[in-house]
Amino acid sequence: MSEEFEYQDLSDAVFWGVRLNRATFRDVDFTGVRTHHVFLTDVEFDGFVDRLVINGVDVTDFVDAHDPWQPLRGILRPRTATEVMYGWQALSTAWATTITEATSHASDHLEESVNGEWSFLETLRHLVFVSDKWILDPLSGARWQAVGLPNTGSRNFGWPEVDLTLQPTLDEVLAVRRSQREEIEMLVRELRDDDLDRDVTVLENGRATVLDCWHTLLEEEFEHRRYALRDLAELVPDRFSPTGAV
Repeated sequence: MSEEFEYQDLSDAVFWGVRLNRATFRDVDFTGVRTHHVFLTDVEFDGFVDRLVINGVDVTDFVDAHDPWQPLRGILRPRTATEVMYGWQALSTAWATTITEATSHASDHLEESVNGEWSFLETLRHLVFVSDKWILDPLSGARWQAVGLPNTGSRNFGWPEVDLTLQPTLDEVLAVRRSQREEIEMLVRELRDDDLDRDVTVLENGRATVLDCWHTLLEEEFEHRRYALRDLAELVPDRFSPTGAV
């Protein structure tokens, strides 16, 4: 019987003689992992790559050169306030283009689900929630938006002001997104390097640094745009590409 390990800290653990056949790793931090005498057959990795060495060969440059999601994927782990601002602005621009294309060429499909995943509208609602949870609440104490959509496993947490019974229109959600982005833009412009290591409290997750919060926001904005484009390519294949080309 398969087991699920969620939100556990296994840093420095040693796995010896462990079978991980068909295991799924999601939102996992493999920084500093070392493997020996392993079998990698029919394995897929999808994520931020920074110095990947396989059998003594550094394949990082090869991976980056053939990754259609570069350079956006490469800015998801900023180390300075300037890099945070650059990442935020780049993703904001990418999302603005995607929303324009989606509303222009897939307006009849934005509430449709593909393979049980979130619709385009639900994806935007989730990013409203992410912005509240990881940036606006812990960094500025802003009110939570009622239209936010938590991830499935967190629906019953009891989020402030979030109303899961709402059925907002696309225009209503986009208006909330614009308002949030204006607030986030102000925060990122005021961000300084000496603020990045400060601890804040994130509801449900506990203590995190300011930099952790920005990392999470950037990753969520990046990944959910990928998912949205993947599904739009299924719904309107003559207009959208799963790699983001339009």
